[in-house]
Amino acid sequence: MGFQESVVSLILASVGALLLVVAATIVALLVSYVIQAYSQKNRPPVAGPIFSQLLNFDKLFDFLTYHAKKNITFRMITPTHSEIYTADPVNVEYILKTNFPNYGKGAYNLGILYDLLGEGIFAVDGDKWRHQRKLASHEFSTRVLRDFSTIVFRKNAAKLVSHISKAANGKEVINLQDLFMKSTLDSIFKVGFGVDLDTLSGSDESSNRFMKAFDDSNNLVFWRYADLTWRIKRYFNIGFEASLRQNIVVIDNFVYDLIQRKREQMKIGKLDGGKEDILSRFLIESKTDPENMTDKYLRDITLSFVIAGKDTSAGTLTWFFYMLCKHPLIQEKAAQEVRAATQTENNSTDEFHDKLTEAALDKMQYLHAALTETLRLYPAVPVDGKAAGEDDTLPDGFKVKKGDGVNYMAYAMGRMTSIWGEDAEEFRPERWIDNGVFKPESPYIFTAFQAGPRICLGKEFAYRQMKILAAVLLNSYKFRLANENEEATYRVMLTLHMSKGLYLYAIPRQ
Repeated sequence: MGFQESVVSLILASVGALLLVVAATIVALLVSYVIQAYSQKNRPPVAGPIFSQLLNFDKLFDFLTYHAKKNITFRMITPTHSEIYTADPVNVEYILKTNFPNYGKGAYNLGILYDLLGEGIFAVDGDKWRHQRKLASHEFSTRVLRDFSTIVFRKNAAKLVSHISKAANGKEVINLQDLFMKSTLDSIFKVGFGVDLDTLSGSDESSNRFMKAFDDSNNLVFWRYADLTWRIKRYFNIGFEASLRQNIVVIDNFVYDLIQRKREQMKIGKLDGGKEDILSRFLIESKTDPENMTDKYLRDITLSFVIAGKDTSAGTLTWFFYMLCKHPLIQEKAAQEVRAATQTENNSTDEFHDKLTEAALDKMQYLHAALTETLRLYPAVPVDGKAAGEDDTLPDGFKVKKGDGVNYMAYAMGRMTSIWGEDAEEFRPERWIDNGVFKPESPYIFTAFQAGPRICLGKEFAYRQMKILAAVLLNSYKFRLANENEEATYRVMLTLHMSKGLYLYAIPRQ
């Protein structure tokens, strides 16, 4: 046999072996699916195999909502376990509070999230979760953080107005989502880490590269939940996994440099006004426990605060201004309330900022309601996954097996008529107002900030940032979509970004 014939034979043998492996895998998946779908009683109804999410990935949260409207609790089958999804507030309370110890993030979620978030607070359980939450809780509860963050938010809001004014005067279209992402990134780095980035100006190339790499990684990591072959792709460094690896290098270089700069800053006692920020607190802790508080662990903690401080507020503000453009009467009502609360009419930006006090922000009940209504329909975290530590039975009677994924669907819950009434899909801030005062809802019905022991520590921080930015912009401009016929869509990620940005015109108020 000649050389060419040997090569051809080898290729044919390899292809044959590969086809055999693929066929065996398909058979194994089918057998697993049949066994899980039909052999167990009192299990949630099956909506399909998990890889059906790949076919509907671009509209995944609406796909899950469609199934939730048919069965408020359902499951999808993976080769190893079931992924249970629920939009039932009673189940949500049970998962997040009543039987909290049984529903942690688990090894399955940690495995998917690890390359991006590592052992940060959103990916871990147990001692590491408690440790990070304890230190972060101390920071978020201090008056110093509240006062300092308010100063930073106002300063960055003024920068944002200045940036928008140049486009507004030239009647240019702006991408408001991009500006919000940059502004909130600057804010969390200043408040949380004591570092000035100036991403909004566009002059800091490294921070802009970091932001893009971080957002793209957010999307690529979420893809893993539906792609059963992601570990193979990661091993061979192909496809999306190759892109993710490149992005992680950019992210790591940026964050490790930040940690090193912060250490040097602390050595010479150069803290901003003597203020100890969140990263400083963790760095001080690392001196007493260097074995556990490694630079890798500090990197993971830092990225968790980035996703909490940037993505949630910027994403919500993007959807908020989109809904205001779709509902101009609501936009005008919110703007009038801002002016009434600050007792301004046509004051300059500087005068307005001076009057944007805590008392004025507290008076903006309708603005608070409109932001909350935005979060109801467009929650910052549309789906949040847990894992069952032991066999269990949910309040609705459905059985959960050890190792099952258990997900509550904030996006779907905001669209359930069984929870919000027949107008569930309408944007109506008034549903949150009672006699002119904002009326909160149970956190197990309105789940945008989680609930129970894992309830968001930065809830008030986020509302303050969003209200300041929204108030400053509404005082200065009216907003109109660049294309009023185009419906916005989301990018499927851990956090809910608008897929193509938010392009609109900012029209100066007279």
